[in-house]
Amino acid sequence: MAGHSKWANIQHRKGRQDKLRAKLFSRLSKEITVAAKMGDPDPDKNPRLRLAVKEAKSQSMPKDNIERAIAKATGGDAENYDEIRYEGYGPNGVAIIVEAMTDNRNRTASSVRSTFSKNGGNLGETGSVGFMFDRKGQVVYPAAAGSEDDVMMAAIEAGAEDVESDADAHVIWCADSDLNAVSTALEESLGEAESTKLVWRPQTTTELDLEGMQALMKLIDALEDDDDVQAVTANFEASDEVMAQL
Repeated sequence: MAGHSKWANIQHRKGRQDKLRAKLFSRLSKEITVAAKMGDPDPDKNPRLRLAVKEAKSQSMPKDNIERAIAKATGGDAENYDEIRYEGYGPNGVAIIVEAMTDNRNRTASSVRSTFSKNGGNLGETGSVGFMFDRKGQVVYPAAAGSEDDVMMAAIEAGAEDVESDADAHVIWCADSDLNAVSTALEESLGEAESTKLVWRPQTTTELDLEGMQALMKLIDALEDDDDVQAVTANFEASDEVMAQL
């Protein structure tokens, strides 16, 4: 992935903000409901729910929506969702992981497979590309949160593994099992994060030109338009010049 901030800029430039926000809130609500249903409905006693609520708040999701999603789980009227990971290849051999939550496995599998094939990709078996990624905790702060040195020191003290800083953001990486503890410690030293979540971090990336990026974005857009899809990760890299032309 060519950096958190560049990815955000693509989404912004595409002029899909309202649609994206509605879809984002739907995804966040689903994650909150599933987390609350699987564990304790109190975020302080349920790390997964706490992270889901934290991410929802960082995305400016209204408090009423968050409380409604938790209540749905405790009220017994929540759908039963299965968490499924699909793996495959996009145009130019880019590895892609699709994370979904669904109440109908057959529908989702058929939809994801069709989307891959219609957009120059191939859906593979589970594990076909997963070995190219590491499951990591990711905490993102705006560049204004502090200097590179200050953020690096805060990250080290919080128990993080790595920090990537650029003109737009500080991206802090940690072990997936440490995300709750690391993000809590960072909050005390740096304040509220822009984003806190578990992600797939590619070990290697595939460099794409403009044509390659356009083909890949067409596939990713189509996957993200599926209501059952929670997240899409791809191991691409692209220059600033290419990203600016998207």
